[in-house]
Amino acid sequence: MQGSRNYKTFCNISELNSNTLATQQNSIILGAKKAALVHQKYNAGTQSITNITNKNQEKKMKKIQGSPYRQILAAFVAQLGTINTGMTFGFPAIALPQLKDGNGTININLNEASWIASFSAIGTPIGCFFSGYMMDMLGRKLSLIVTEVPALLGWLLIFYASDVHMIYAGRFFTGLGSGMVGAPARVYTSEVTQPHLRGMLTAIASVGVSTGVLIEYALGAIISWNVCASISAIIPATALVLMFLFPETPSYLISINKPEEARESLKKFRSTSYDLNEEMNTLINFSNKNNLKKLTGFYEIVVALVQPNALKPFLLLFLYFLIYQWTGTNAVTFYAVDIVAISGIQLNKYFVTVFFGVIRLISTIAACIACRRYGRRPMTLISSIGCGITMIGLGIYIWLKEYLVNYSWIPILCITGYSIACTLGFLVIPWIMIGEIYPVQIRGIIGGLTTMFAHSFVFSVVKTYPLLATLITQHGTFLLYGCISLIGTIYFYIYLPETKNKSLQEIEDFFSGRNNDLKTGKINIKPNFLQVRKGQVLP
Repeated sequence: MQGSRNYKTFCNISELNSNTLATQQNSIILGAKKAALVHQKYNAGTQSITNITNKNQEKKMKKIQGSPYRQILAAFVAQLGTINTGMTFGFPAIALPQLKDGNGTININLNEASWIASFSAIGTPIGCFFSGYMMDMLGRKLSLIVTEVPALLGWLLIFYASDVHMIYAGRFFTGLGSGMVGAPARVYTSEVTQPHLRGMLTAIASVGVSTGVLIEYALGAIISWNVCASISAIIPATALVLMFLFPETPSYLISINKPEEARESLKKFRSTSYDLNEEMNTLINFSNKNNLKKLTGFYEIVVALVQPNALKPFLLLFLYFLIYQWTGTNAVTFYAVDIVAISGIQLNKYFVTVFFGVIRLISTIAACIACRRYGRRPMTLISSIGCGITMIGLGIYIWLKEYLVNYSWIPILCITGYSIACTLGFLVIPWIMIGEIYPVQIRGIIGGLTTMFAHSFVFSVVKTYPLLATLITQHGTFLLYGCISLIGTIYFYIYLPETKNKSLQEIEDFFSGRNNDLKTGKINIKPNFLQVRKGQVLP
């Protein structure tokens, strides 16, 4: 009996423990389910908050950046006139062979041909000089309108030309217009665009030049030189009319003490939903910090020009353009058809020239996109090295072409490679930097001076190319251009700063010595492995 009671008691206790354990397990499972449900709801809530935050950040970023479409449209119209510059460059390539063949109403000799090619480069520096003064006196917008007048006049003179002197005059005026439009187009674009778009949109000018060159090459392959001139007049006429539809730049309006007009101008370039206050405050504070006011006297202008923030970038671009032009880029552009014939390419010289024009245009568009991602320094170095190698290759081929008759593809490869390399850096980067690295107070004047010297170098190259080809031979000329390009690589590596994604204020502060945030190259005279620390026995 006693054993039976003990057994029942044991069973009851076991049953109770089992029930208790089951209850605990159920509680644990229920708790786990509740925890999982809470965790799920928490994650959903967190994800929702994250999504809302991301959307708010996207909206904020979009609001900060403003409308890209307005800035793109303004940049396109401002730089439409640069197509005329390309047409001016490309015209001799198709006109000179037609004028020299003796079948037209106007016949020319070799000396007259060199003057037709280079006369535009006489007018261009003069136009550059006046454009700089006009930009600061008349403003960016009105300057862009005025620049199209001589270009239009020049093409009409060429179209109606009855002798070579009228062609000279027409070439001078088209060159004058080309020189006047360069700096205002780039400065206008740099002042109405935001940093993340500025480099790419300023490079539209280079696309315009390449487009103009291609248009002339294509027209010259199918129509006569004078009809080509009449069609070319359409571009400056269109650019003149469209520029009336856009306002003056905010930076210029602030510099002449018109902040309310500057605000209205900025609103048109950014969109109605854009918060103007921060950018307006930045522009006004920068103007006050640098004591920006309109310079009227000659002495004031000279003093401003010799300040470090103006003189340093001027010398930088002066040498950039000198090296860039003496790599032979405009000798190839102006004498493209003749160079194709000299190279021994066994194809129609006009259609080969059109092919090179297409390559140049595609490369320019690629360069505009690439400069936003890769920056000014790497693209310049690639351009300098590439131009040097391809020019030397072309020179060697022409030197030995009588032994390389089965390798006529080599000059096509060299000229194509040269066009790509030159366009990726030289044809884009220095023109972008004109609108970036100069102080706003004298950006117009010093930008005009820079383009004046740049086109003076164009004249020196274009005019001396036939002379050099006679004195040191054709291949010697190309070898000279290639060596200059390779030597220039050293200069670019050491001194060229990186301005990508930097505001105009940051860039000016760098040249003023107020910061050192812009990257440049350095040559380490004392390498690290030769530096001996105190107490160190061996390096």
